[in-house]
Amino acid sequence: MAESTIKAQEEKMVKAIETTKERLTAIRAGKANVNMLDNILVNSYGSPAPIRQVANLSAPEAKLIVIEPWDKSMIKEIEKSIIQSNMGFNPNNDGKVIRIMLPDLTTERRKEYVKIAKKEIEDGKIAIRNIRKDANNALRKLEKDSLISEDELKLHETTVQNLTDKYIKDLDQIYVAKEKEITTI
Repeated sequence: MAESTIKAQEEKMVKAIETTKERLTAIRAGKANVNMLDNILVNSYGSPAPIRQVANLSAPEAKLIVIEPWDKSMIKEIEKSIIQSNMGFNPNNDGKVIRIMLPDLTTERRKEYVKIAKKEIEDGKIAIRNIRKDANNALRKLEKDSLISEDELKLHETTVQNLTDKYIKDLDQIYVAKEKEITTI
């Protein structure tokens, strides 16, 4: 019973790592990445929709993102959403596709992106610590209900702490790699 609780919490920790990685892909490094547009919502027939649901996104070159709307009448809405996203992009609309030429990152902008990455990593660590807390609370309830002994509780809490330490260390390594990706010119 306690093992299944620990396994379930470990799966949640893995999911927290994956979510953090996904959020980091939206942070611009040196080259074009369509994931940078994932947080942009487009007004699609009266309701907000992720840009991926209204257009095909591609990065054919290192400094270029091409957005090809499935419905050409959406092109102005997509362009407007990109401008309003405050990501510093200047979309170029030719009536069929939108091209975004990525400007070189300034040192100041790189530092800003590093701070954003650090915050995403910290959010991931908080999620993992909350999962640890939930796991320990579930284990204490098992001990309180006499389903596991006090010694088993301590053993399982140690296992949960070891998992927490492992995944927080993984996040630290992910941050180091992302920071290097952002700051490398």
